[in-house]
Amino acid sequence: MTALDDLDLRTPSRPPLTGALPYPPHSRRAGSLRGSALADLVVLGRESGAVDLSAGVPAFPDPPQAVVEAAVEALREGLNQYDDPRGNRQLREQLAARQPIRTDPETELTVTTGATEGLCAAVLATVDPGDEVVVLEPFYEGFHAAVRLAGGVLRTVPLRRPGWRWDPEDLAAAFGPQTRAVILNSPANPTGRALDAGELAELAEHVERWGVTVISDEVYAGLVFDGRPHISVLDVPGLAERGIVVGSLSKWLAVSGWRLGYVRADAARTRALRKVHEVTTQGTAAPLQAAIARSGVLRDEGWDPAPGLAERRDLIQAALSGFGFRFHPGEGGCFLLADVSGVSDLRGADFCRWLVAEYGVLVVPGTAFFDDPEEGGRYVRVAFNRTPETLAAAADRLARGDRP
Repeated sequence: MTALDDLDLRTPSRPPLTGALPYPPHSRRAGSLRGSALADLVVLGRESGAVDLSAGVPAFPDPPQAVVEAAVEALREGLNQYDDPRGNRQLREQLAARQPIRTDPETELTVTTGATEGLCAAVLATVDPGDEVVVLEPFYEGFHAAVRLAGGVLRTVPLRRPGWRWDPEDLAAAFGPQTRAVILNSPANPTGRALDAGELAELAEHVERWGVTVISDEVYAGLVFDGRPHISVLDVPGLAERGIVVGSLSKWLAVSGWRLGYVRADAARTRALRKVHEVTTQGTAAPLQAAIARSGVLRDEGWDPAPGLAERRDLIQAALSGFGFRFHPGEGGCFLLADVSGVSDLRGADFCRWLVAEYGVLVVPGTAFFDDPEEGGRYVRVAFNRTPETLAAAADRLARGDRP
């Protein structure tokens, strides 16, 4: 007789649960995630007939027709099953050729289910519970969520008006022995700022000193205005060696519903984030990846929506300025972050509801873009990737105060 024979391996009976559970029905990480204040406002905007300048869903530009036709063709061919989890080989090769530095499509580039999944995979592959992550504030709200989901600790660096630039002392103070990563976004959602070479060089000094990873959200890299170059972290010594770049095809090609992004990193970081990518999504839509690769749009220098977006930025900036908003001119992307202090004493969602009720224009409260929502209450985010007719309607309502 063995020791195992003496064991009773039957599942022990347990008394039925009564009353409240002794613990919440969710993880602490899930409980720490913020809900979105936008959902209720979008419903309000639709019901009231407001001009929608809230979410970044593009109404401009129209997707390249060649991409749409290639998707239809791929579907009709029956390309409807799993593809390589790393991403369509032809697409990875084309993306690799567009990177600022030499990139191996086999070991350094991964196609993801949108830039959002790419960001989360990068953070989860880099950050352990308790690690500190430096983030510039205001920040894209997805950064807050990704860090919380990984169990990380947010260390914010406030960007100062009027130009949304950091104080060098604030930047230096954010780094320390527990710093594991820094997350950047340029051009930025929500501010529209594009980091310049001097700022990135200054940041590189701290990154090298503390040996941290740089996760750079560059989804608006192709949408930079006024002849200003986009400077990737891959262009900067000290950042390139430690950089994970998150890009978006969905945003650049105005096919946000396709959910196609990519991540470029060195081979060691790529191996780690691919494990997270495969566990969470096991790859992304095969026919849509093939469509972009087959269309040739990534090799087409004629696709450039930036000038059209810059014109739309100018239209909305004139309207906002005339209404009394204060803001830094947009340098790239499709958003502005405007100070409402010169317009009303209301803050946050209350201001947005008032603007819908009185002027029929829907914008997003700035509370979601700050670690302390109270600090963001004086701002609203405005999206301008809209048709000229939509922007003209918004400008007219703000100018005349007409309700819908």
